[in-house]
Formats: sequence, structure tokens, C-alpha cells
Amino acid sequence: MSLKMPEPDASVIARRAQIAAALRAIVPGDGVIDDADALRVYESDGLSAYRQPPMLVVLPETREQVSAILAWCHAEGVKVVPRGSGTSLSGGALPLADAVLLGMARFNRIIAIDYDDRTAVVQPGVTNLAVTRAVEGRGFYYAPDPSSQIACSIGGNVAENSGGVHCLKYGLTTNNVLGVEIVMMDGEIVRLGGRQLDPAGLDLLGIVVGSEGLLGVVTEVTVRILPKPETARAVLIGFPTVESAGLCVAEVIAAGIIPAGMEMMDRLAIRAAEAFVHVGYPLDVEALLIVELDGPSAECDHLTQEVEQIAAANGAVSCRSSTSEDERLAFWAGRKAAFPATGMLAPDYYCMDGTIPRRRLPQVLQRMRELSEHYSLGVANVFHAGDGNLHPLILYDANIPGQLERAEEFGSDILRLCVEVGGVLTGEHGVGVEKRDLMPVMFSETDLAHQQRVKCAFDPKLLLNPGKVFPTLHRCAELGRMHIHGGQLPFPELPRF
Repeated sequence: MSLKMPEPDASVIARRAQIAAALRAIVPGDGVIDDADALRVYESDGLSAYRQPPMLVVLPETREQVSAILAWCHAEGVKVVPRGSGTSLSGGALPLADAVLLGMARFNRIIAIDYDDRTAVVQPGVTNLAVTRAVEGRGFYYAPDPSSQIACSIGGNVAENSGGVHCLKYGLTTNNVLGVEIVMMDGEIVRLGGRQLDPAGLDLLGIVVGSEGLLGVVTEVTVRILPKPETARAVLIGFPTVESAGLCVAEVIAAGIIPAGMEMMDRLAIRAAEAFVHVGYPLDVEALLIVELDGPSAECDHLTQEVEQIAAANGAVSCRSSTSEDERLAFWAGRKAAFPATGMLAPDYYCMDGTIPRRRLPQVLQRMRELSEHYSLGVANVFHAGDGNLHPLILYDANIPGQLERAEEFGSDILRLCVEVGGVLTGEHGVGVEKRDLMPVMFSETDLAHQQRVKCAFDPKLLLNPGKVFPTLHRCAELGRMHIHGGQLPFPELPRF
């Protein structure tokens, strides 16, 4: 849905022209976009059901330009929405009509690679997959691998704490980022962390990773790179029910086996993925598990046998292990293409993101089937089964009145269900605008107030990415004083909104 705004009056037009002129003085050439047609390119992110053209877009190329832009906007009280590649599925980069959209796509260089220290220093506009491509010739790779890795940027991964199919064993972005350079809203440039695994002092890096662009703008990231394992083998297992597949997932983990990745797809997703990439998925099963084991060859052999035995004990009707690297990659190609493949099932789909305890998988999947019938909307399930991160794809047609609204209600019920069974609202897509109004389902008013105090410590004027994450954003002065490590951070009195 487009967010309708009234036509601007003369004073608003004049103010917009003033802002554009000031930013052109900082970023010359084609670095400022204010043409109405050109702004349409930026009107949404991956949550394309919501659209709003920004006031204008600025595309800096250096950290000094980012610092100058933020300092000017801070002094003038201008809101700023940071944006990477725009693949966010929670509306985290949704523009505001009265805000500057700060696009970081031109920060696209890999600055340094240190194979001895197993680190790479990259700019935030570098795509996720580009990091692995840069180091694979020396036998290394970057572990977090979202399905959108060919397009999503490292800066966006930091903002949303992205995961991927291999996050079960190797962790999310937060486990693979060692340091960042971040520009504060007032223009100050700060470095957090570095190349060491555990820097001393407050874990401010842990606060920044996953902060959804609310605290600062990342201009440089130091990531861990890992040596490729000696052997990697994927096992493709078909089940007669999604419940039996869910039980298999729980028993594999209970047996002390930590696969590199463990993914599940249901019948709808299997058929869509197979029709899209033709990798040989079985079509006569209700659920499909892809379990990848990696490490020394002998270890992979042993663990593969154990997984196959656990699968058989849970009623698996088919089991196939990859016999070559090409076949292993083919198994994953279908899973990674599941989202675009689902586009063949309906004109539109709404991709959800919630996380539950693994043992509750059968119960949650059964309840989702009931909700699907209640809302008369199909749902294809694709998710990181190993860590309980669900990605239900709700199928709808936005051209039919009321279907988008039903899809949103269906999605909200799924997320409430996740919290009800002991899970959380998001595993890797973030809160953004999508889950913003559901935050009170998981957090009390006191919880939210403490989270907002962190926001105020970094951005006391509340200018960075406003309207995201918090259902109600209080003035910093209303939240009082924040205690950190025995000291206090006073918040300045601000004019009322």
C-alpha cells in the first residue's frame, strides 16, 4: 500500500530545496536525487506492500561526506533514513516523506584482507556474496549467507543481524563481525571493536549489530573469514508429514549433532522450488529436510550415518546424500530459490520471520495450517529448522480487496503464536515497521522504555530512522536519566513535538 501524503505547500517546497542545495554542497555531481520519477526507485524496500517516496536521496562516497551530511541534518533537525541494498523484509529502509534517504550503495569496496588474522575489512555497500567471492581463491569464505546474499549488503546485514542457512553452526552476523566504523547523528566518527575477538569495555558493538539503523550509520565493517571445511555433505530427507520432519530436527540436535545447516520446506515450497530450478527434489513428500554436515571426511561420514538413522526412526520415506560438490550446491540452490519460486504460486506473498523453540515445531506448524484455513489464504513454509527460525510465505493477491489486510492479520497471528510458545518476534529480518506494533506482545512498557533509552544515548534528537521498531517513541527527556556502568548519561531537554 502507498502511504498517501497531502500535497506540500510552498514553505515545504522551499525547505526541500534548501536541504537539497545544502546536501549538493557536500556531495557534488549526481549525488543528490530530488526528481519525483527518480525517487520512485527508493519508495520501498523488500517489504514492497508499503511504499512512500522519500523527500530526497543522497548518495555519499566517503565517510567524511556521511559525517558532514549527518552533522548538517542534526543541526537543522532533519530526519535521516539509512539504506543499504533495500532488501529488508521488515520495512526497515522504508522512506519517510519528510526525511532524507541516505543511500550507502557507493560504499562498495573491499578495503583489506588479512588471511593470517582471518579478517576482511569492507565497506557497507559490498554485497554479502562478494566477500566470499573475494577470498574463496585462498580457500576461505564468509559464513552468514542469507538467501538474498547475491544482492543484500554487509551494512544491511549489520543493521538487521542477518543469518542464513549456515547460521546454526557458524552464527548470525553478530557472531561474525569484529568491528565497525560508525558515524553518529551529530557527525562524530567512532570505531567500535577491531580485529580482536573480544575487545575490552562495554559491548557497544553488540548493541550496534541489529540496531536497524536507529543508532548510527556504519561506514566500515571488519568481518571474520573462515577456512572452508575439508568436506561438506548435504543430506536430502523426505517425510510423510511436517510433524515427523519437525521431530527429526529436534532429535538431531538432542543427539549432540550440530549441522552446518538444517533447513525445512513443506509441500508447497518443495513443488515451487523444484519447478523453478529442477534439482531433483522428491515431489511425493509433505516435508523436506536439507541437513548439511561439514568437517573432516571421517567425521562427515559418521555424522551422516547418524542423521540417516535418526531420520529413518522418524519415518523418513526418502534419503539421499550428495556425492559431489555440484550436487551439494544443487540441493541448496532449490532452498535458496524458494522465495522467488513462491512467486509462481500467487501474485503476491508476505514473508514472515519469527523464531520458536525447536521442540514446538509440530505444534506451531499444525496451528499455522488452521490459521491458513481461517483466513482462506495459502501458506508455504520455508525455514531455518535447526534454530527454529520460521519464514512462512503467506500467499495473497493484492488486486483483490481485503486480501492484503487478511495476509497482515494472518502474519500477526503467526508472530503472536511464536511468542506464545516461548519464541520471539524476529530471527533475522528485524522489526522495522512490520512488527513495530507487535512489540508490546513480547515486551513490557518498562522493557521498551529501557530500549528507547539506548536510542536516546546515541540519537538524543530522535532523527535516525524514526517510525521504526518502537510503537510509541517518547521524547528523550520523558525517559529520564540512563544508568550505564555506574555512571549516568543525562538527556537534554528537547522542544515538544
